[in-house]
Amino acid sequence: MTVHLHEEDIPANLFVPGVDIAVDTETMGLITPRDRLCLVQLSDGGPDEHLVRFAPDSDYAAPNLRALLADPARVKLFHFARFDLAAISHYLEVTAAPVYCTKIASRLVRTYTDRHGLKELVRELLGQDISKAQQSSDWGGPVLSEAQKDYAASDVRY
Repeated sequence: MTVHLHEEDIPANLFVPGVDIAVDTETMGLITPRDRLCLVQLSDGGPDEHLVRFAPDSDYAAPNLRALLADPARVKLFHFARFDLAAISHYLEVTAAPVYCTKIASRLVRTYTDRHGLKELVRELLGQDISKAQQSSDWGGPVLSEAQKDYAASDVRY
C-alpha cells in the first residue's frame, strides 16, 4: 500500500469512473466554521490511499476533488458522515452525494452493542487493530508525520 500526499487538489482522472470512494476528513477541531479543514483522505479500495492537504490560507478551489465528491455515479463511503459532510460543504462548497455512512449502518445492524466507532468495527469485522493515537494531532502543521499519514490513510483503507 502506498500513501500519496497531494497539495490543494487531486490529479484529474485519479480514480476510474463509477467506482465508489471512501472519504474522511481531518480538521483543526470539532467546530466546523472555526476549525478549518486540513486534510481529505480518499480510497477506491485499491492498494493506494490519497491524502489532499490544504494550507492555512487555502481557497479550497480543488476542482478535481469537488467534481469527484459531487459525482452522482459514485457512492461516497464515510464513517460518521455528518461531521465530514459538514466540513466538506463548508470549506469545499460542494454537496457530496450519494453517501453511505458505516456508523449509521452499524447502529442499525449491530444492535447488540453501543460501540460503533471505526476502530471497533474494523476490529470486530476485519480482525484488524487500528491506532487512533493521531486522531487529535495537529493536522494544520507545516509537515505531516509518517504516523499522521498512516493514521489518515487507515481511516479510508478500512
